[in-house]
Amino acid sequence: MSKTALVCGAGGFIGGHMVTRLKKEGYWVRGVDLKHHEYKTTDADEFVVGDLRDQTVCREVLDRPFDEVYQLAADMGGAGYIFTGDHDADVMHNSATINLNIIHLCHQQKVGKVFYSSSACMYPAYNQEDPDNPKCSEDSAYPAAPDSEYGWEKLFSERLFLAYNRNYGLSVRVARFHNIFGPYGTWKDGREKAPAAICRKVAEASDGGEIEIWGDGKQTRSFLFVDECVEAVRRLMLSDFTGPVNIGSEEMVTINRLAEITMDVARKTLTLKHIDGPVGVRGRNSDNALLRSKLEWEPRLMLREGIDVTYKWIEEQVVSGSK
Repeated sequence: MSKTALVCGAGGFIGGHMVTRLKKEGYWVRGVDLKHHEYKTTDADEFVVGDLRDQTVCREVLDRPFDEVYQLAADMGGAGYIFTGDHDADVMHNSATINLNIIHLCHQQKVGKVFYSSSACMYPAYNQEDPDNPKCSEDSAYPAAPDSEYGWEKLFSERLFLAYNRNYGLSVRVARFHNIFGPYGTWKDGREKAPAAICRKVAEASDGGEIEIWGDGKQTRSFLFVDECVEAVRRLMLSDFTGPVNIGSEEMVTINRLAEITMDVARKTLTLKHIDGPVGVRGRNSDNALLRSKLEWEPRLMLREGIDVTYKWIEEQVVSGSK
């Protein structure tokens, strides 16, 4: 018999890619989300539209001892959603409720393994003030001081999953994602992240025009292409390492440089107009020393290659949407 997997958040960006990967590996997959995937038809064997804040829905989808559960469902978005402060209560309540429901049922159903997607946003803001030298090694998480309530909830839920591992012997895997991007993800309406937002702005702009960048554009980040993220998660699940472990790229760039790469891919010359906007910490980069040590693997795809694929997909959305 094929292995079984439940993907929570299967209608979302990373969840949709995870479903496709698991199906290619021969899994029987059930997906669950608030809505169907906006940009592609799901590859899941079953797809349940349901609210994982509702315990009844959780019991319906976690009705058996799945071999693997991927908990990717969360109330989230890019800087324009996370860092304004306007959505803090919803972000914390919704995500924490989902995580409390899912981990408890995974324990009750004696699930084989459960993966939890944490975030680099849980790292202390005080270690990310220098854009050229951020510190994001896994052991730097404490004393805790995340830069957002989103980050605080991620840190709490990490501890929740690890507590179930210690107290009940539930096999868990925890990874901290660093800015995952790629096609079939949110690219407009305020929840998109920087790569998608910049790809959209460049696609919409006429050659010789300008695009807006929040802040001075000198804040640094690293961005990981979604296929590499999925590969890392699968390797973590197949390993005997619990985590937490960073899953990200070490190719750190400024936001201005990200815009330049995107313009180069698009073959457009544009002016950057810097405006006020939420920007988060000054510097963040994945530290992959533990990833290399525990999984004997690290990402290989360069940022430009991932932007090339992502830009072409977003450009198609912009063009088709304007017809």
